[in-house]
Amino acid sequence: MSIIVALLVLSVLIFFHELGHFTAARYFGVQVDVFSIGFGKRLWTKKIGKTEWSLSAIPLGGYVKMKGQDDSDPTKTSYNQDSYNVKRPWQRIIILLAGPFANFLMAFLLYWAISILGVPKLLAYVGSVGKETPAFQAGLQKEDKIIQINGTRIQYWENIGKNINTSKGDIALVVQRNNILVDISLTPKVIEDQNMFGEKIHRRIIGISAMNKKETVHYGFIDGLDYAWTETKKASLMIFQSIQKLLTGAVGADKVGGIITIVDVTAQASHAGILALFFFTALFSVNLGVLNLLPIPALDGGHIMFNLYEMITGKSASEKVMIYITMVGWALLIALMMLGLYNDIHRLMEK
Repeated sequence: MSIIVALLVLSVLIFFHELGHFTAARYFGVQVDVFSIGFGKRLWTKKIGKTEWSLSAIPLGGYVKMKGQDDSDPTKTSYNQDSYNVKRPWQRIIILLAGPFANFLMAFLLYWAISILGVPKLLAYVGSVGKETPAFQAGLQKEDKIIQINGTRIQYWENIGKNINTSKGDIALVVQRNNILVDISLTPKVIEDQNMFGEKIHRRIIGISAMNKKETVHYGFIDGLDYAWTETKKASLMIFQSIQKLLTGAVGADKVGGIITIVDVTAQASHAGILALFFFTALFSVNLGVLNLLPIPALDGGHIMFNLYEMITGKSASEKVMIYITMVGWALLIALMMLGLYNDIHRLMEK
């Protein structure tokens, strides 16, 4: 069941990505020969108009084959009016961008759906106070509810750390204790920690943990759109930063995951409920959108670079160069897939 759920999630994301390309291509009058979910041998095909809609044997991707475009052989061209390669470079760039845009749009819609279903948030109640910490020395107690930090209203636990870390010097708290407001002043302690990428950072703490007291926040239509926009931006930035850290060596290559990791995480998300599955699918959708924008020739980003070159120079890259760069791009992709698979197997053996 976990594998089925993972394949369904992956197939839906691929479908939306390719649908973006398909829609933009048809808008500019480009004939789409094949719309396939998966690679390899076709298991099912139905021709609608001039397009063959297919499900293929290897469900680890998909493609839209437009007339005049062939990644396996960049020299195959067509000069008919309904061909991809006769369109202007800016039109081709829009067609290429439409796939990643569809992934970002899907993530946005999923986050918007989450906002309507209800987002669980921890309330700002103190669950425990560490001994010999600034909070302990200042007299903070279990079940205190933090109302304000330096005059800023606090509603949820997530706001506490942000406000403490952005403050300077001492901080002034207002807490609610037995329906009485209490003013507390303390000096946060600076500790060395790690961020999500495993890098060493310094952050300010006061030495408290959260009480497991939650409420489900249901957003209205407009507020939900704002929440979806914020979460989509946040997820996109996180993926971009992850890639940057990987390329600079700040994050080790052993952190790269493959299809086994995708299935495993999807299974965990599906077991946790529809909300967790929506969160994961939205993040994965953003991940697909960002990765496809990388300037690797076999990806949308690589094709965009070719078209930008043509826009700037007024001429297309030579066939020899395109073939060589495309081969290098496919080699990079295959190497990344093999690295992810190796890491997946290594993690399984360690369990």
